[in-house]
Amino acid sequence: MEGGNETLTTDFILLGLFPNMKYVSVLVSTIILIYLTAVTGNLVLLLLMWMDLRLHIPMYFLLSQLSLVDLALISSSVPKMAINFFSGRKSITRLACGTQIFFFFTLGGAEYIFLMLMAYDRYVAVCNPLRYAVIMSHRVCLQMAMVSWIGGVFASMAHTSYTMGLPICGSREIHHFYCEMPGIMKISCKDTSTYDLVVFVMGIAFIIIPFGLIMASYTLIFLTVLRMKSPQGRNKALATCSSHITVVSLYLGPCVYMYMTPGSSYTPEQQQAVSVFCTVLTPMLNPLIYSLRNKDVLLGKHSVSK
Repeated sequence: MEGGNETLTTDFILLGLFPNMKYVSVLVSTIILIYLTAVTGNLVLLLLMWMDLRLHIPMYFLLSQLSLVDLALISSSVPKMAINFFSGRKSITRLACGTQIFFFFTLGGAEYIFLMLMAYDRYVAVCNPLRYAVIMSHRVCLQMAMVSWIGGVFASMAHTSYTMGLPICGSREIHHFYCEMPGIMKISCKDTSTYDLVVFVMGIAFIIIPFGLIMASYTLIFLTVLRMKSPQGRNKALATCSSHITVVSLYLGPCVYMYMTPGSSYTPEQQQAVSVFCTVLTPMLNPLIYSLRNKDVLLGKHSVSK
């Protein structure tokens, strides 16, 4: 759709979390509790990995980066949602909206890459243990972290600059509790069908390819584990991978549904539900999963408590 009264300087209206829900206040309060739990869990995990020398290894360095991503991701949306809900305001400035979109794509892209690199770390540890210290050196880990963050920033800059440059005609209402690219594209008076293809291609680069490499890594890991003669060795190898597999399943599955399917195939309520799962629940679950299923982290907690 071209034409109409185009506006580039007005604020947007966030309709909030499930605006038609009867007991939305209960849901918002629950999400705030989840937010506090996620922040506490990730901060504790970061503190443990910083204080315990046994956790100063590549696997936990990458996990610390994942915790930083989760902290920033959940903090980029939940506080603003809570402020709008309790203040009764629904507006968000263009600058704040663009900032949310930038951080969402930066952190999402970095998380995909970190999950892929963590799978590679487990592959080297299980399939090539004698060369692990050489391959996964401290310098290599720092380079991995830089690539992940820089990759997320560059992808985010492209999405943010395009989205925030779209002319808005008529309604400025975004059917969400935070600013997101599909919501703005829906209220734009510019034909965005070509960019939908760009989003799909970017989804392949940042979601499907990492997911395929993760699956390839774990296929090789499981083949190696099956050839192990020691049951204790098999159990140890599987234990080090189980947490990561769980996190990958929780995070990438909903994101594939959100960004790799046509926007017309799901309702705004379904999109919000998936967003809550990816941006709120997953950052809370990640530290719990790694803590409960990892002996080193549990031992670290015990030593710190002493």
